[in-house]
Amino acid sequence: MSQREETVSAYFRLFNEIGIIAQLSGNRLERVLPEGMSLAQFSVLNHFCRLGGARSPTRLASAFQVTKGAMTNTLQRLEAHGFVTIRPDDEDARAKVVEITDAGRAAREAAILATAPTVTQLAGLLPLADVKAALPFLEFVRKTLDENR
Repeated sequence: MSQREETVSAYFRLFNEIGIIAQLSGNRLERVLPEGMSLAQFSVLNHFCRLGGARSPTRLASAFQVTKGAMTNTLQRLEAHGFVTIRPDDEDARAKVVEITDAGRAAREAAILATAPTVTQLAGLLPLADVKAALPFLEFVRKTLDENR
């Protein structure tokens, strides 16, 4: 195998494994989310809790790499539950600004608490030291991909 083929193979395997992990973990998470909350909705609430501040629907769609229409649908469902507010932008009345509400933060926390049995099960299967050791590399991969879209 040439150096190029070896490189392509290694990176393909890395992203293939990440994709499979995303699918498996997403399915596990979605099964324990509070009734009526989708993985997409949880992800938006989690995004707000991690990063804080307000965002436009366009900026959120870009962050999640989905269409503006898909993000608008997710945001409308979150707004219907009282988890976010959507208001006109003070600087550009044609644009919208989205912010998480206290109810949205509480819903995100409830969703995280609902994962406790799954996390406990996985903790028995995946050594904590290995999980902690993997995190810096995974964060580096995420940041690198995000910065190089």
